[in-house]
Amino acid sequence: MAASDFEWERPLIELEERIRELQNFTDQQGIDLSDEITSLKRRADQLRHEIFANLTPWQRVLLVRHPRRPTTLDFIEWIFDEFVELHGDRTHRDDAAMVGGIARLNGRPVTVIGPQKGRDTKENIRRNFGLPHPEGYRKAMRLMKQAERFGRPIITLIDVVGAYPGIEAEQRGQGLVIAEAILAMSELRVPIVSVITGEGGSGGALAIGVGDRVWMLENAWYSVISPEMCAQILWKDTKRAAEAAEVLRLTARDLLELGVVEGIVPEPMGGAHRDPEATARNLKEVLVRELAALEGSDPDGLVEARHQRYRRLGRLSEGHPGILPGAPAEGEGETPGGDDEEEDEPSGQAAWTGGLPADVPSRE
Repeated sequence: MAASDFEWERPLIELEERIRELQNFTDQQGIDLSDEITSLKRRADQLRHEIFANLTPWQRVLLVRHPRRPTTLDFIEWIFDEFVELHGDRTHRDDAAMVGGIARLNGRPVTVIGPQKGRDTKENIRRNFGLPHPEGYRKAMRLMKQAERFGRPIITLIDVVGAYPGIEAEQRGQGLVIAEAILAMSELRVPIVSVITGEGGSGGALAIGVGDRVWMLENAWYSVISPEMCAQILWKDTKRAAEAAEVLRLTARDLLELGVVEGIVPEPMGGAHRDPEATARNLKEVLVRELAALEGSDPDGLVEARHQRYRRLGRLSEGHPGILPGAPAEGEGETPGGDDEEEDEPSGQAAWTGGLPADVPSRE
């Protein structure tokens, strides 16, 4: 089993290796083992479905970190034509951890932007392990404003565990530039389609994720914090990351249920790395369809609809699966006495009043 394979895949990988051995033996010796090979292939298909149809949230987090998972530039190569990469933020330098440029999608000019991870140690160092610096987000904003000026739709492909947290990044205004990027995207007068293709972590993902339509690949995750950091903050123990992944509700299915994303792009059984080009075809189909739906939208109406989309997030009603234990139903817990009385929560918002899990250390 290769180092990049996962423990839960071991039975399937061993079975696939057995099938390859029998096929090679048949080719070399001329002995007909087709019945046995067919039987093993059926068993492999059954086992593959049993394993990958029931992945835990933490297993999906690990799956999208597979070193052979397609990157932003891979998707650009397979989905778009005539891609021209543009460089630099016109302030500090170019950031190789954030790529972007002009391309054609079925003949239509678009601007494509996304973080880029490396394939090996050398490339990961050059691309800062896919963690963008402030200049990366400034470059993204520059390309978005250029797209607005020329009326090009914007597509963002998001696979980033977070913005680079180093002190030099903070000295160059990392937090501010993320806020500026979110604000800039919310006001752009051209269609925006965002897709979380792998990891969607914290402000690093939000800064390029304010889309009119937001989709996720089947095994992608999207959260305000990574499971490891969540476990470190809550329990001072990163070994509880799997537990944190469960309670964060970060999977594509969770976020579709909560109304955070519009849909899920299917991946081949076993993950995008098993058939990257098939994944790209599925993604292209979604991008073409969503841009066609947004084409011709009135710019003012587009911006207003985008604002309303994000204002709706987090507004939950009684019985909604996203309400945490102890949350009051809509209208409950309001202070009587009319409009002059202050309320603890805005009307229609559900607030979690149940406290932290019992084993979370107190700050006192």
